[in-house]
Amino acid sequence: MRYVGLDVHYRSSTYCILDESGHEVACETIRGHWPKLLARLSEIEGPWAICFEANCGYGYLYRELSRLGARVVVAHPGQLRLIFRAKRKNDRIDARKLAKLLYLDEVPAAYVPHQDVQNWRELIEYRRRTVDRQTTCKNAARSLLRSQGIIAPKGLWTKKGRTWLQSLEMPTPAARLKRDMLLDELDQAKRRVRMVTKELDQIGDRHPAVLLLRTIPGVGIRTGETVAAYLDRAQRFTRSSQVGAYFGLIPCQDASAGSNRLGHITRQGPGTARKYLVEAAWQGVHRSPTIRAYFERVLHGRKERRKIALVATAHYLVRCMYAMLISGRPWQEAA
Repeated sequence: MRYVGLDVHYRSSTYCILDESGHEVACETIRGHWPKLLARLSEIEGPWAICFEANCGYGYLYRELSRLGARVVVAHPGQLRLIFRAKRKNDRIDARKLAKLLYLDEVPAAYVPHQDVQNWRELIEYRRRTVDRQTTCKNAARSLLRSQGIIAPKGLWTKKGRTWLQSLEMPTPAARLKRDMLLDELDQAKRRVRMVTKELDQIGDRHPAVLLLRTIPGVGIRTGETVAAYLDRAQRFTRSSQVGAYFGLIPCQDASAGSNRLGHITRQGPGTARKYLVEAAWQGVHRSPTIRAYFERVLHGRKERRKIALVATAHYLVRCMYAMLISGRPWQEAA
Protein backbone atom coordinates (compact mmCIF):
# COMPACT_ATOMS: atom_id res chain seq x y z
CA MET A 1 0.00 0.00 0.00
CA ARG A 2 1.18 3.48 -0.89
CA TYR A 3 -0.04 6.64 0.81
CA VAL A 4 -0.67 9.75 -1.28
CA GLY A 5 -1.11 13.22 0.19
CA LEU A 6 -2.67 15.65 -2.26
CA ASP A 7 -2.71 19.45 -1.99
CA VAL A 8 -5.33 20.45 -4.54
CA HIS A 9 -5.78 23.78 -6.29
CA TYR A 10 -7.72 24.66 -9.42
CA ARG A 11 -4.73 25.42 -11.66
CA SER A 12 -2.05 23.32 -9.99
CA SER A 13 -1.85 20.45 -7.52
CA THR A 14 0.94 18.76 -5.59
CA TYR A 15 1.09 15.14 -4.47
CA CYS A 16 3.47 13.33 -2.14
CA ILE A 17 3.79 9.53 -1.99
CA LEU A 18 4.96 7.48 0.99
CA ASP A 19 5.73 3.77 0.78
CA GLU A 20 4.49 1.12 3.21
CA SER A 21 7.33 2.02 5.60
CA GLY A 22 6.41 5.73 5.63
CA HIS A 23 9.37 6.88 3.53
CA GLU A 24 8.82 9.47 0.83
CA VAL A 25 9.26 8.05 -2.66
CA ALA A 26 7.91 10.87 -4.83
CA CYS A 27 6.73 14.48 -4.66
CA GLU A 28 5.57 16.36 -7.73
CA THR A 29 3.57 19.44 -8.71
CA ILE A 30 1.16 19.09 -11.64
CA ARG A 31 0.45 22.27 -13.60
CA GLY A 32 -3.03 22.30 -15.06
CA HIS A 33 -6.61 21.55 -14.16
CA TRP A 34 -7.97 18.46 -12.39
CA PRO A 35 -8.25 16.14 -15.46
CA LYS A 36 -4.49 16.41 -15.92
CA LEU A 37 -3.96 15.58 -12.24
CA LEU A 38 -6.26 12.57 -12.44
CA ALA A 39 -4.45 11.32 -15.53
CA ARG A 40 -1.12 11.53 -13.71
CA LEU A 41 -2.43 9.76 -10.60
CA SER A 42 -3.81 6.93 -12.72
CA GLU A 43 -0.21 6.10 -13.71
CA ILE A 44 0.81 5.40 -10.07
CA GLU A 45 1.11 1.71 -9.33
CA GLY A 46 -1.40 0.50 -6.75
CA PRO A 47 -2.80 -0.26 -4.40
CA TRP A 48 -2.74 3.21 -2.89
CA ALA A 49 -4.73 5.39 -0.51
CA ILE A 50 -5.10 9.12 -1.01
CA CYS A 51 -5.96 12.05 1.22
CA PHE A 52 -6.87 15.61 0.27
CA GLU A 53 -8.46 18.58 2.00
CA ALA A 54 -12.12 19.37 1.45
CA ASN A 55 -12.55 22.39 -0.83
CA CYS A 56 -14.84 23.61 -3.58
CA GLY A 57 -15.51 20.65 -5.84
CA TYR A 58 -14.31 18.02 -3.38
CA GLY A 59 -17.32 15.82 -4.23
CA TYR A 60 -16.21 15.51 -7.86
CA LEU A 61 -12.64 14.73 -6.85
CA TYR A 62 -13.79 12.17 -4.30
CA ARG A 63 -15.86 10.30 -6.91
CA GLU A 64 -13.11 10.35 -9.53
CA LEU A 65 -10.35 9.34 -7.12
CA SER A 66 -12.50 6.53 -5.71
CA ARG A 67 -12.31 4.90 -9.13
CA LEU A 68 -8.50 4.98 -9.01
CA GLY A 69 -7.46 4.37 -5.41
CA ALA A 70 -8.25 1.68 -2.87
CA ARG A 71 -9.15 4.27 -0.24
CA VAL A 72 -9.95 7.98 -0.40
CA VAL A 73 -10.10 10.19 2.71
CA VAL A 74 -11.30 13.80 2.64
CA ALA A 75 -9.70 15.83 5.45
CA HIS A 76 -11.74 18.36 7.42
CA PRO A 77 -10.22 21.80 6.69
CA GLY A 78 -11.10 23.36 10.04
CA GLN A 79 -9.42 20.63 12.06
CA LEU A 80 -6.44 20.58 9.72
CA ARG A 81 -5.74 24.24 10.50
CA LEU A 82 -5.21 23.27 14.12
CA ILE A 83 -2.76 20.55 13.08
CA PHE A 84 -0.94 22.49 10.37
CA ARG A 85 0.05 25.55 12.40
CA ALA A 86 3.57 26.28 11.22
CA LYS A 87 5.83 29.17 10.29
CA ARG A 88 6.79 27.51 7.02
CA LYS A 89 4.03 26.43 4.67
CA ASN A 90 3.84 25.59 0.98
CA ASP A 91 2.11 23.06 -1.29
CA ARG A 92 4.79 20.39 -0.97
CA ILE A 93 4.87 20.63 2.81
CA ASP A 94 1.07 20.42 2.98
CA ALA A 95 0.98 17.38 0.68
CA ARG A 96 3.71 15.70 2.76
CA LYS A 97 1.80 16.34 6.00
CA LEU A 98 -1.40 14.92 4.53
CA ALA A 99 0.46 11.80 3.40
CA LYS A 100 1.94 11.35 6.88
CA LEU A 101 -1.44 11.77 8.57
CA LEU A 102 -2.89 9.19 6.18
CA TYR A 103 -0.03 6.79 6.90
CA LEU A 104 -0.59 7.17 10.65
CA ASP A 105 -4.38 6.87 10.19
CA GLU A 106 -4.84 10.19 12.00
CA VAL A 107 -6.67 12.19 9.33
CA PRO A 108 -9.57 14.29 10.73
CA ALA A 109 -11.99 13.02 8.11
CA ALA A 110 -14.91 15.00 6.69
CA TYR A 111 -18.19 13.38 5.71
CA VAL A 112 -18.79 13.13 1.95
CA PRO A 113 -22.50 12.89 1.08
CA HIS A 114 -23.94 11.15 -1.96
CA GLN A 115 -24.12 13.21 -5.14
CA ASP A 116 -27.93 13.53 -4.87
CA VAL A 117 -27.65 14.89 -1.33
CA GLN A 118 -24.90 17.30 -2.39
CA ASN A 119 -27.12 18.59 -5.21
CA TRP A 120 -29.98 18.95 -2.73
CA ARG A 121 -27.80 21.02 -0.40
CA GLU A 122 -26.70 23.25 -3.27
CA LEU A 123 -30.33 23.96 -4.21
CA ILE A 124 -31.13 24.88 -0.60
CA GLU A 125 -28.17 27.25 -0.42
CA TYR A 126 -28.99 28.78 -3.80
CA ARG A 127 -32.56 29.49 -2.73
CA ARG A 128 -31.42 31.14 0.48
CA ARG A 129 -28.94 33.37 -1.38
CA THR A 130 -31.60 34.35 -3.91
CA VAL A 131 -34.10 35.20 -1.18
CA ASP A 132 -31.42 37.32 0.48
CA ARG A 133 -30.89 39.06 -2.85
CA GLN A 134 -34.60 39.89 -2.97
CA THR A 135 -34.34 41.50 0.45
CA THR A 136 -31.28 43.47 -0.63
CA CYS A 137 -33.12 44.85 -3.69
CA LYS A 138 -36.13 45.88 -1.60
CA ASN A 139 -33.95 47.64 0.96
CA ALA A 140 -32.03 49.40 -1.80
CA ALA A 141 -35.28 50.61 -3.38
CA ARG A 142 -36.52 51.99 -0.05
CA SER A 143 -33.16 53.66 0.48
CA LEU A 144 -33.43 55.23 -2.97
CA LEU A 145 -36.85 56.66 -2.17
CA ARG A 146 -35.63 58.10 1.14
CA SER A 147 -32.61 59.69 -0.57
CA GLN A 148 -35.02 61.50 -2.92
CA GLY A 149 -37.32 62.61 -0.10
CA ILE A 150 -40.15 60.34 -1.25
CA ILE A 151 -42.36 58.66 1.36
CA ALA A 152 -43.27 55.11 0.33
CA PRO A 153 -46.84 53.94 1.01
CA LYS A 154 -47.67 50.89 3.09
CA GLY A 155 -47.66 47.63 1.17
CA LEU A 156 -44.97 48.78 -1.22
CA TRP A 157 -44.32 45.24 -2.42
CA THR A 158 -47.93 44.35 -3.08
CA LYS A 159 -49.24 44.50 -6.64
CA LYS A 160 -50.68 47.96 -6.03
CA GLY A 161 -47.46 49.18 -4.41
CA ARG A 162 -45.33 47.85 -7.26
CA THR A 163 -47.53 49.64 -9.79
CA TRP A 164 -47.11 52.88 -7.85
CA LEU A 165 -43.34 52.50 -7.68
CA GLN A 166 -43.06 51.63 -11.37
CA SER A 167 -45.09 54.67 -12.48
CA LEU A 168 -43.48 57.06 -9.99
CA GLU A 169 -41.84 60.08 -11.59
CA MET A 170 -38.29 60.17 -10.20
CA PRO A 171 -36.55 63.54 -9.74
CA THR A 172 -33.44 62.64 -11.80
CA PRO A 173 -32.63 60.31 -14.70
CA ALA A 174 -30.05 58.51 -12.54
CA ALA A 175 -32.65 57.77 -9.85
CA ARG A 176 -35.11 56.56 -12.49
CA LEU A 177 -32.49 54.24 -13.99
CA LYS A 178 -31.56 52.84 -10.58
CA ARG A 179 -35.27 52.28 -9.75
CA ASP A 180 -35.83 50.40 -12.99
CA MET A 181 -32.72 48.24 -12.54
CA LEU A 182 -33.67 47.33 -8.96
CA LEU A 183 -37.19 46.35 -9.99
CA ASP A 184 -35.86 44.28 -12.87
CA GLU A 185 -33.37 42.52 -10.58
CA LEU A 186 -36.13 41.91 -8.03
CA ASP A 187 -38.36 40.33 -10.68
CA GLN A 188 -35.54 38.04 -11.81
CA ALA A 189 -34.83 37.00 -8.22
CA LYS A 190 -38.52 36.23 -7.63
CA ARG A 191 -38.67 34.04 -10.73
CA ARG A 192 -35.60 32.12 -9.61
CA VAL A 193 -36.99 31.65 -6.12
CA ARG A 194 -40.22 30.25 -7.55
CA MET A 195 -38.34 27.83 -9.78
CA VAL A 196 -36.02 26.47 -7.10
CA THR A 197 -38.83 26.39 -4.51
CA LYS A 198 -40.94 24.24 -6.81
CA GLU A 199 -38.06 21.77 -7.22
CA LEU A 200 -37.33 21.70 -3.47
CA ASP A 201 -41.00 21.20 -2.65
CA GLN A 202 -41.10 18.15 -4.92
CA ILE A 203 -38.11 16.65 -3.11
CA GLY A 204 -39.37 17.52 0.38
CA ASP A 205 -42.92 16.26 -0.18
CA ARG A 206 -41.67 12.75 -0.82
CA HIS A 207 -38.66 12.61 1.51
CA PRO A 208 -39.50 10.60 4.68
CA ALA A 209 -37.07 12.53 6.91
CA VAL A 210 -38.59 15.89 5.92
CA LEU A 211 -42.12 14.61 6.50
CA LEU A 212 -41.12 13.29 9.91
CA LEU A 213 -39.45 16.54 11.02
CA ARG A 214 -42.44 18.60 9.91
CA THR A 215 -44.51 16.99 12.66
CA ILE A 216 -42.69 19.33 15.08
CA PRO A 217 -44.76 22.48 15.76
CA GLY A 218 -43.13 25.44 14.03
CA VAL A 219 -40.96 23.37 11.67
CA GLY A 220 -41.88 23.97 8.06
CA ILE A 221 -40.64 22.44 4.85
CA ARG A 222 -37.64 24.80 4.58
CA THR A 223 -36.29 23.93 8.02
CA GLY A 224 -37.13 20.25 7.65
CA GLU A 225 -35.41 19.85 4.31
CA THR A 226 -32.31 21.78 5.41
CA VAL A 227 -31.79 19.73 8.56
CA ALA A 228 -32.51 16.48 6.71
CA ALA A 229 -30.09 17.36 3.91
CA TYR A 230 -27.23 18.30 6.21
CA LEU A 231 -27.71 15.48 8.70
CA ASP A 232 -28.17 13.05 5.78
CA ARG A 233 -27.48 9.81 7.69
CA ALA A 234 -28.27 10.60 11.30
CA GLN A 235 -26.56 7.36 12.36
CA ARG A 236 -23.16 8.87 11.57
CA PHE A 237 -23.46 10.85 14.82
CA THR A 238 -22.99 8.78 17.96
CA ARG A 239 -24.77 11.21 20.30
CA SER A 240 -26.99 14.26 20.12
CA SER A 241 -24.34 16.66 21.46
CA GLN A 242 -22.32 16.04 18.28
CA VAL A 243 -25.30 17.26 16.24
CA GLY A 244 -25.38 20.55 18.15
CA ALA A 245 -21.65 20.98 17.57
CA TYR A 246 -22.06 20.16 13.85
CA PHE A 247 -24.58 22.99 13.43
CA GLY A 248 -22.46 25.41 15.48
CA LEU A 249 -25.04 25.84 18.24
CA ILE A 250 -22.77 25.02 21.19
CA PRO A 251 -20.87 27.75 23.07
CA CYS A 252 -17.16 28.33 22.76
CA GLN A 253 -15.36 26.94 25.79
CA ASP A 254 -12.15 27.97 27.53
CA ALA A 255 -11.62 25.60 30.47
CA SER A 256 -8.43 25.21 32.47
CA ALA A 257 -7.85 24.05 36.02
CA GLY A 258 -10.74 25.36 38.08
CA SER A 259 -12.08 27.91 35.58
CA ASN A 260 -14.61 27.20 32.85
CA ARG A 261 -15.58 30.09 30.57
CA LEU A 262 -18.34 29.77 28.00
CA GLY A 263 -18.67 32.32 25.20
CA HIS A 264 -20.75 32.83 22.08
CA ILE A 265 -21.81 29.88 19.95
CA THR A 266 -19.13 28.54 17.61
CA ARG A 267 -21.13 29.28 14.42
CA GLN A 268 -19.44 26.37 12.68
CA GLY A 269 -21.22 24.25 10.13
CA PRO A 270 -24.04 25.27 7.75
CA GLY A 271 -25.22 28.80 8.50
CA THR A 272 -28.45 28.35 6.52
CA ALA A 273 -29.52 25.47 8.75
CA ARG A 274 -28.66 27.46 11.87
CA LYS A 275 -30.77 30.39 10.66
CA TYR A 276 -33.78 28.20 9.91
CA LEU A 277 -33.45 26.39 13.24
CA VAL A 278 -33.57 29.66 15.19
CA GLU A 279 -36.63 30.76 13.21
CA ALA A 280 -38.31 27.40 13.80
CA ALA A 281 -37.48 27.58 17.51
CA TRP A 282 -39.25 30.93 17.77
CA GLN A 283 -42.31 29.51 16.01
CA GLY A 284 -42.19 26.45 18.26
CA VAL A 285 -42.19 28.64 21.38
CA HIS A 286 -45.58 30.01 20.30
CA ARG A 287 -47.05 26.70 19.10
CA SER A 288 -45.75 23.96 21.39
CA PRO A 289 -46.11 23.80 25.20
CA THR A 290 -43.03 21.56 25.38
CA ILE A 291 -40.81 23.94 23.43
CA ARG A 292 -42.22 26.94 25.30
CA ALA A 293 -41.46 25.28 28.65
CA TYR A 294 -37.84 24.71 27.63
CA PHE A 295 -37.50 28.30 26.42
CA GLU A 296 -38.90 29.71 29.66
CA ARG A 297 -36.67 27.45 31.76
CA VAL A 298 -33.58 28.93 30.09
CA LEU A 299 -35.06 32.43 30.15
CA HIS A 300 -35.38 32.47 33.98
CA GLY A 301 -37.92 35.27 33.63
CA ARG A 302 -35.21 37.72 32.52
CA LYS A 303 -35.88 39.64 29.30
CA GLU A 304 -32.17 40.20 28.65
CA ARG A 305 -31.76 36.42 28.22
CA ARG A 306 -34.24 36.13 25.33
CA LYS A 307 -31.58 35.68 22.66
CA ILE A 308 -29.66 33.18 24.78
CA ALA A 309 -32.86 31.24 25.45
CA LEU A 310 -33.83 31.26 21.78
CA VAL A 311 -30.47 29.87 20.62
CA ALA A 312 -30.57 27.27 23.39
CA THR A 313 -34.06 26.29 22.21
CA ALA A 314 -32.76 25.90 18.65
CA HIS A 315 -30.05 23.62 20.04
CA TYR A 316 -32.71 21.64 21.92
CA LEU A 317 -34.81 21.45 18.76
CA VAL A 318 -32.05 20.01 16.58
CA ARG A 319 -31.25 17.39 19.23
CA CYS A 320 -34.91 16.41 19.23
CA MET A 321 -34.77 16.16 15.43
CA TYR A 322 -31.78 13.87 15.66
CA ALA A 323 -33.60 11.61 18.14
CA MET A 324 -36.67 11.50 15.90
CA LEU A 325 -34.63 10.52 12.85
CA ILE A 326 -32.88 7.78 14.82
CA SER A 327 -36.10 6.36 16.29
CA GLY A 328 -38.40 7.09 13.35
CA ARG A 329 -41.10 8.35 15.73
CA PRO A 330 -42.96 11.66 15.13
CA TRP A 331 -43.07 14.58 17.55
CA GLN A 332 -44.91 14.06 20.82
CA GLU A 333 -45.63 16.71 23.42
CA ALA A 334 -44.22 16.05 26.88
CA ALA A 335 -46.80 14.79 29.37
